[in-house]
Amino acid sequence: MTEVYLSPGEYVDSDHPTVRATAAAMTAPTPRQKARAIYYHVRDDITYGFPDDHPVATGRGSLLDYFRDPHTYRASSVITAGYGYCVSKASVFTALCRASGIPARAAFADVTNHFGTGRLRAAMGTDVFAWHGYAEIRLDDRWVKVTPTFNAALCARLGVRPVEFDGVHDALLQPFDTEGRTFLTYQTEHGTFHDIPAKFLAGELPRRYPGLERPQPWAG
Repeated sequence: MTEVYLSPGEYVDSDHPTVRATAAAMTAPTPRQKARAIYYHVRDDITYGFPDDHPVATGRGSLLDYFRDPHTYRASSVITAGYGYCVSKASVFTALCRASGIPARAAFADVTNHFGTGRLRAAMGTDVFAWHGYAEIRLDDRWVKVTPTFNAALCARLGVRPVEFDGVHDALLQPFDTEGRTFLTYQTEHGTFHDIPAKFLAGELPRRYPGLERPQPWAG
């Protein structure tokens, strides 16, 4: 049953030359060590968020425009761009693992955000991040949950410790910040997928967050 999670998808395009070259550049003697190398590459070398000159960051484009763009979800595109959000990074992690011979699949859950208020929460109209994306990989005959979402530099700004991955235990989003305050809580789980359900997300996220249709600057 795990063989299907080694095959490429439309968005988890593990057969793309960019994905294959990126995976090949990370050498490791065991699958567990290779998975850890991939994790830290995706966590820290692919930025969570947008460059300062990105249309969403400057207010020239809406977040929903970004969620409708198929390149947001395609692993090879995200690697080339060097940035993305949780689903983008989960797609890259899944693709790099498959390209390295490690069975991997995308997974989704709703997460409650307990930190800050800010423009994003006001525009969303809720503290729930719907369809947060992460990954599950098969190591030593068991599935391990992995979330390479927040890069270390962003964690420092948010006041949370970066999520570490030892190749054995689940590595999920931080439940508490460095002061012990509740940070993120997993709520509804939506299951696992062979590929990113990009067309569904392109319709579901606008339905859940119509307030994000209006462009506004998110940088700073």
